[in-house]
Amino acid sequence: MLITVDKTTQHMSVSVDAQPRYAWSVSTGKAGHETPVGAFTPSRLVKDHASKEWDNSPMPHSIFFTHRGHAIHGSNATRSLGRPASHGCVRLAPANAAKLFALVRSEGMRNTRIVIQGDEPRKPSARTAKRDRPKARYAEPSSAGAGYPGLQPQRPQAPGPAPAYGYESPLNTQAIFDWQ
Repeated sequence: MLITVDKTTQHMSVSVDAQPRYAWSVSTGKAGHETPVGAFTPSRLVKDHASKEWDNSPMPHSIFFTHRGHAIHGSNATRSLGRPASHGCVRLAPANAAKLFALVRSEGMRNTRIVIQGDEPRKPSARTAKRDRPKARYAEPSSAGAGYPGLQPQRPQAPGPAPAYGYESPLNTQAIFDWQ
């Protein structure tokens, strides 16, 4: 039995005797909690597990594949399937996790190979997002209130007291002295 997880596409495929059996969306580790890449053999199966590390989060139908606690398991966070969202585990919809768990149990852990490959999909960087965003367009300067009834030109404000020490500073030194 072969379970293949592609972190790039957030997709799992399951085959038995080289015959495709299942294909599901998954969630792998989010940034800072990446799912390990490699080939693994399941080390244990736990039907009703709760994560001691992550606030007793339920991990139904867990198929553990590392000694650090990474597992394939069911999750009620089905809206997150298809994108990285876990703390390193591979999440499945609960019904799919139950099917996979039963299949691994019937085929045997020693006859099951888990292959995790690819990279987590990257979010667009701030630079890319800014570059791809449409540029804002501003109206050309015109006389104040032109074309907008009820708008009046604003009077310039009277200048305040002369700044101390001969340079302008936005710092309100009086407020600093009042604070102390």
